[in-house]
Amino acid sequence: MRYFPLFVDTFKLKVLLVGAGDVASRKLALLARTHAEILVIATDISAEVSKCALQGRITLVKRGVVPEDIQGVDLVYLATADDQLNAKFASIADERGIWVNVVDSPELCRFITPSIVDRGRLQIAISTAGAAPVFARELRARLESWLPPSLSPLFDFVAAKRKEVQQRLPEFKQRKLFWEHFFRANGDKFDDETPVHYHNGFQGLSIGGEILLIDDETQASLLPIAAMPLMQKLDHIFSLETLPFMLNEFVRRDAHRGTLPTLGELSKLYEAGQRCLVYADNETVSQFKAHFPVAKHLRAGKI
Repeated sequence: MRYFPLFVDTFKLKVLLVGAGDVASRKLALLARTHAEILVIATDISAEVSKCALQGRITLVKRGVVPEDIQGVDLVYLATADDQLNAKFASIADERGIWVNVVDSPELCRFITPSIVDRGRLQIAISTAGAAPVFARELRARLESWLPPSLSPLFDFVAAKRKEVQQRLPEFKQRKLFWEHFFRANGDKFDDETPVHYHNGFQGLSIGGEILLIDDETQASLLPIAAMPLMQKLDHIFSLETLPFMLNEFVRRDAHRGTLPTLGELSKLYEAGQRCLVYADNETVSQFKAHFPVAKHLRAGKI
């Protein structure tokens, strides 16, 4: 991937925005929602930027930008109508090791700003690496309609309870199981029942293991949608060869990887409540399936 997605802590972040027209205003509208310290330098000031300055959210300097301004900041946004000026100061920022974004000129950018779905603590960033921003906006519109506003107070509630859960459930496995139970019962809503689901989540924190089997003739793209949540809960992934790229994208990135286990080893993991995936040829998968009738053989279109 050319662009690696990062979420930057905006506390103590210093941002310079050069330009204060309509394009710059759109960037500022997003930046002003962060905790960043924002300096805007421009000669022509839009009403939106002026309002933001009057509210004390930004520092506004009404003059042209000079090379000395490109220092002591973490990020620079160049959003003027002067392409030559943008290119000149982008070069200066690069020389000084400061990350720069030139609006509508990805070839001059050290970083790009994705399309963002904002639900408070839940943030979803969407990028097409500058190839199709219209599609990114369309996808964002779909996600906006799917994700309810209640997710914002819900995750504030969850954040406030994390320390208590860590104290009551010292083992990571217990905490993971607790939050699975909580979200399964509560869903994506936040209402009077949310504290009840939280309290009930501490009850019955035990679960049997799970064994998933996938043969190497099954294409990951043809697996049923119902298989995706199962694969995101895996603790162990066993295979003799590297997983196909798409299948590897579906499973948990932090799951333990290893070669094929013996039947006894897999039995112990299953009895200990571990969730395991075995990826192998058809003959090997058949052997595991015969020994573990409870195993789920994931195939094209069915579980």
